[in-house]
Amino acid sequence: MTRTFVALVAAAALFAGGGHARAQSFDSRDVMGGGPNFFGTGASPIPRETVLYPSNYAPGTVVVNTAERRLYLVLSDGQALRYGIGVGRDGFRWGGVHRVSAKKEWPSWTPPSQMLARRPDLPRHMQGGIDNPLGARALYLGSTLYRIHGSNEPETIGQAVSSGCFRMTNEDVTDLYNRVPVGATVVVKN
Repeated sequence: MTRTFVALVAAAALFAGGGHARAQSFDSRDVMGGGPNFFGTGASPIPRETVLYPSNYAPGTVVVNTAERRLYLVLSDGQALRYGIGVGRDGFRWGGVHRVSAKKEWPSWTPPSQMLARRPDLPRHMQGGIDNPLGARALYLGSTLYRIHGSNEPETIGQAVSSGCFRMTNEDVTDLYNRVPVGATVVVKN
């Protein structure tokens, strides 16, 4: 019902002439899917929790399960911290093993050329901050274009809306950022 209400409000604003003002400004919350979080609290719709996770992965390994739309940080004793994530939409999912090559707080964002080709309306660069689509923290994955990063759109957690990155709430990505060092193994299961 909330999404329907938001759609009606957006349609009314468009017909009332609000669409012209929207077209002239850039709303960074619309960059990688979804839209403004009109009614959200910032909390993840999928709460972080410790779960049983028997595996052969060493503690400290990050396992991204795109089918489940969950990220696991492997702990000792057959347990893991499980986080809800947003994943790549159709055509943008991928898999493999990488390492965290860098970590940044309030990272700046420069859209890759592939994204600019699809969305020429995007800014060429954005400084870090609350409106930046990478959110509060980012963990860079090897030499790929992809990151595990925050989002100011908690309503997109659990959905397939990104261009290949894994998005988390700012609260969850900050928690993960504080637990995972540069060099940690990241396994992405597609």
